Amino acid sequence: MTDTARAVRSVLSWPWALGIDAALVIVFAAIGRASHEHTVDVLGVLDTAWPFLAGLVLGWAVLRVWRAPAAPLRTGLPLVVITVAVGMILRVVTGAGTALAFIIVATVTLLLFLMGWRGVAALVARVRSRR
Repeated sequence: MTDTARAVRSVLSWPWALGIDAALVIVFAAIGRASHEHTVDVLGVLDTAWPFLAGLVLGWAVLRVWRAPAAPLRTGLPLVVITVAVGMILRVVTGAGTALAFIIVATVTLLLFLMGWRGVAALVARVRSRR
């Protein structure tokens, strides 16, 4: 394990990482609802978010994210793929929309969110490990 990986692991436990991921998926759903002039109430946001939250949880289990919760490429990238794929499949199964534009926006947004915080955490850990 590299010094950077040790530093990230020491400052960020997996429950925090899972909480950050879940919060960002919920923020994604809230932004999406607001941008389409839907009410941004708790139940509406959760209705929009649940397929992606299910994908996130499945991704965490399949990838065993708790082993390297803050790794941008090892964890973040495949987690985005699973989260979006499962989220879209569940939306199709439940009769919700999956227009190409939505798939692209969801993928880009979740890529920025789920990989972005991991990139920042890795950068902070790298800086701290050099001290």
